[in-house]
Amino acid sequence: MTDEVVTAAMLAIGDELLSGRTKDKNIGHLADILTAVGIDLEEVRIVPDEEDRIIEALNALRERYEYVFTSGGIGPTHDDITADAIAKAFGVPCEHDVTAMKLMGDNYASRGIEFTESRQRMARMPRGSTHIDNPVSTAPGFHIGNVYVMAGVPSVFQAMLDNVIPTLRVGKKLLSRSVNCPFGEGAIAVPLRNIQATHPDTIIGSYPKYENGKFSTELVVRARDEQKLAAAETAVKEMVANIATQPAQ
Repeated sequence: MTDEVVTAAMLAIGDELLSGRTKDKNIGHLADILTAVGIDLEEVRIVPDEEDRIIEALNALRERYEYVFTSGGIGPTHDDITADAIAKAFGVPCEHDVTAMKLMGDNYASRGIEFTESRQRMARMPRGSTHIDNPVSTAPGFHIGNVYVMAGVPSVFQAMLDNVIPTLRVGKKLLSRSVNCPFGEGAIAVPLRNIQATHPDTIIGSYPKYENGKFSTELVVRARDEQKLAAAETAVKEMVANIATQPAQ
C-alpha cells in the first residue's frame, strides 16, 4: 500500500447498455471493490459497439488514469469487437492466443460441444496480453498495459475482478462518515460550502432525500486522514445543530 492516490476508470461497452435493454451491474460492483482496497474510481464511460468510439474512449482513459477496467464485447458474436478495438488502440495485432485456444478447446471437448469458429473468437486478444482467469465459463479476459478487459456478464466480471485485484497497486483508503441532516439542501448550502472551504483535504457530499412529504439530506464526509475527517465531521454536526436552533423561515 502507498499513501499516494491510485486512480482508475471504467469503460462499459455495449449497445444494450445505452438502449436500456441491459441494466448495468458492473459499475457499482467495481466502485465498491476499488473503494474497499484503496483505489479511486474517478470516471466511467459507456460507449456503443463501435470500434472508433471504443478506441477513442480507451485511449483517453488509459492516458489519464493508472488503471482502466472494461466490461463487455468479448463474446462470440459479430458485435463483440472489444478485443479488436483494444488491439488497434495499442497498435498490435489481435490474434488467437495459443493458451486460450487450448484451454477453451479442452473445455468444449470435455462437454461434447464443438469448438466452432464463433467460439474461437473468444480466444482472440491483442498480442502481448496476459490472461485474466475466468473460473465461471473458462473463456479468459486479458490484461494489456494498464487496461483490464473483462466480460459483461456480471457473474463473470466479478469472478475475473477477484483475480485482478490482488495484482494491483493500491493507495491509502478513503475513510468516510455519514451525518443525517433533517433539513433540505437549500437550508444548508451556504454553511456547508463554508465548511468545505475550511477543510480542503476532505470531500463533503450532500445527498437529498424526500420521504413522507419532507426533505432531508444525508451528508457524507470523506478523507484519508482520520483527524481531518473527524474535524470536518464535527463541523458538519455543529452546523446541523445550529440550524435546528434557528427559527423556521
